[in-house]
Amino acid sequence: MFDLLKKTMLTGIGIASMTKEKIEELGKKISEESKLTEEEGKKMVNDLLKQSEKAREDLENQVQKLVKQALEKSNIPTWEDLNRLEKRIIKLENLGKETDK
Repeated sequence: MFDLLKKTMLTGIGIASMTKEKIEELGKKISEESKLTEEEGKKMVNDLLKQSEKAREDLENQVQKLVKQALEKSNIPTWEDLNRLEKRIIKLENLGKETDK
């Protein structure tokens, strides 16, 4: 499970970890070396930024999914479980107060 998590993170971390400035810098460098027009260069940078954002979102979703699966397998209660129990406790406490009257 953790090997899969590690692989997923390492796969997506490349472009996902690049900052906007680094992507723009890379785009300018590639544009100059490829002799792209200013418009083509801007389009390429915008495409790289979109890919970076998508990679970040995909990585985050995959990590959340894997963490959730790991928690389920280890029987660790979630916040949802704790909130549900808290509501039941409050309800039982309120029932106890009503019967004391």
